[in-house]
Amino acid sequence: MPLVFIQYILSLISGSLVGFSLGLIGGGGSILAIPLLLYFVGYDHPHIAIGTTALAVGINAYLNLIPHALHHNVVISKGIYFTLPGIVGVIAGTELGLLTPGKSLLFFFAILMIGIALLMIFRTRERKGPRTVKPPDVNRAGTNIPVVLVTGVAVGFASGYFGIGGGFLIVPGLLFSTDLPIIQAIGTSLMSVGTFGIVTAIRYAIAGKLNVIISVLFVLGGIGGGWIGTRISSRLPRRTLTYVFAVIIILVAIYMMVVNISYVI
Repeated sequence: MPLVFIQYILSLISGSLVGFSLGLIGGGGSILAIPLLLYFVGYDHPHIAIGTTALAVGINAYLNLIPHALHHNVVISKGIYFTLPGIVGVIAGTELGLLTPGKSLLFFFAILMIGIALLMIFRTRERKGPRTVKPPDVNRAGTNIPVVLVTGVAVGFASGYFGIGGGFLIVPGLLFSTDLPIIQAIGTSLMSVGTFGIVTAIRYAIAGKLNVIISVLFVLGGIGGGWIGTRISSRLPRRTLTYVFAVIIILVAIYMMVVNISYVI
């Protein structure tokens, strides 16, 4: 069913909210893209929502990769080690995702949302207190290649199955399997986020489950929302914002679980 004009406007607003959250707290916004498209825009087709937001997430990641690369925060070699095997996981994940009934997939996605919200809180608590920032050094040794490959496949699978960029999984994965400092792990992760999102979107497009117009509106809205969020973030306590945002994610996830639980049990 084609979307009416008001739903295009709501899609633009949704993209702004996603970009706003990314600019405000530096992550987490993409996890809300699917519920926004489903319950705010009213686009009641889970698989098309997943394919559409995957494309928007992929494009946004590549756009954000550029400034990180210009600031030398992207280590291409390690990004390739993580991304290439991850594509295998993405392909397997998308195939399984397309085979999973849409409402059931949303229920499982809600569980992932709660896990990511808790991870956000945990990471924020870890950053409490003074921090020592290490200067970037792309020539440091110590990367465990087998661990990078396995982690890449696992994260790629989750990304493909749920149609998310997986940044909150990729950054810890890179920190766990390589010796990258946090700023380079974030920058390098965008290689994987963008690639995983685009590969997922291509597979969903082949299955006829993607709306390019909505993806573009999400990206356009995200640009403006991200700018506003970034401006505000410097004036408000990041830890408090993260806690509030994590609670919002958990509440939305609980709602999704309640709405879709009958399709699982």
